[in-house]
Amino acid sequence: MDREWIPYAKQWIDEDDIDAVVEALKSDYLTTGPKIKEFEKKLADYVGVKYAVALSNGTAALHAACLAAGIGPGDEVVTSPMTFAASGNCVLYVGAKPVFADINPLTYNVDPEDIKRRITGTTKALIPVHYTGQPCNMDEVMKIARENNLVVIEDAAHALGAEYKGKKAGSMGHMAIFSFHPVKHITTGEGGMVVTNDRDIYEKLIMFKSHGITRDKSKLLTEEGPWYYEQQFLGYNYRMTDIQAALGVSQLGKLDDFIQKRRKLVELYNKEFENFEGIKTHHQMKEGKSAWHLYVIQLKGNLWLRRREIFEELLKRKIGVNVHYIPVYYHPFYQELGYKKGLCPNAEKLYEGIITLPLYPRMTEEDVLYVVKCVKEIC
Repeated sequence: MDREWIPYAKQWIDEDDIDAVVEALKSDYLTTGPKIKEFEKKLADYVGVKYAVALSNGTAALHAACLAAGIGPGDEVVTSPMTFAASGNCVLYVGAKPVFADINPLTYNVDPEDIKRRITGTTKALIPVHYTGQPCNMDEVMKIARENNLVVIEDAAHALGAEYKGKKAGSMGHMAIFSFHPVKHITTGEGGMVVTNDRDIYEKLIMFKSHGITRDKSKLLTEEGPWYYEQQFLGYNYRMTDIQAALGVSQLGKLDDFIQKRRKLVELYNKEFENFEGIKTHHQMKEGKSAWHLYVIQLKGNLWLRRREIFEELLKRKIGVNVHYIPVYYHPFYQELGYKKGLCPNAEKLYEGIITLPLYPRMTEEDVLYVVKCVKEIC
């Protein structure tokens, strides 16, 4: 019998989720309504922050965070190259320059020592990326920020539910963003969130996601009647719908169970690969507790020269592998902006030898053992 395809990631939607969406569809609100506020409050409470603002996707959340931080033309923002392009693109959206700091070759997260080397007189912010769900060394990141008067925006798209020294990812920077794309820990279809403890930032975010418009009478420059509202700066339509938020509320109630399932699957992967010489598994800091968005293996020795062959053979065996990530500045668009290969040697070396194996809550132990068996046979 043919084996079914094992994707690299997949959402978990059950009848509770479907019922929640149907209930929202039958309500009086389809766009911005009570489910948005409920989702924001529950996620803020989960992360351990005061405020949360739901947006249309994770990239919109990054864009909104950059604008709320006051980043603009002439500014530089230091981030990691080992991430999806959105972590750099959001800086370009506001007219600033992304600066890429190299990664720690053990954790694959941005290296605080290299962040220090990349800071200039025009550096305005840091965007540390919690790659694969393992939190960055946030003590060092925040120390650098304090010493240089920088804003920190945690890119926690991979890390909802992760912890660093007992603190939830997303609770340590001035802001943090989350993504609710279907491959992430919980999904709203598409969706994102910015969280913060800063009231002023929160109020900017609320306006930014809705064209820069306010109806708050205390903020209006003039007042012509109960219908009156003002656009006070250029914003966007980055609103999440109540339909999506209803799904998010339902999914959030299952988050800890999803993460526990991921961690058990990773334990099995690590156990099966423990004495296999062909690959290196992802080192985990003792200070952190990963949410395990991705399971990335690094090919050792000469195996990295065969990555494409290994990758394609795994696909033939119906295993949905991927590579996370192509360093952001490798993309033609960034090359045209003047970025050159050789900028971050550790990230470039890592990219040459990594493969992302399947990991998602509904994956079975049998699936993991099949993936491991195939990897060992091919390598």
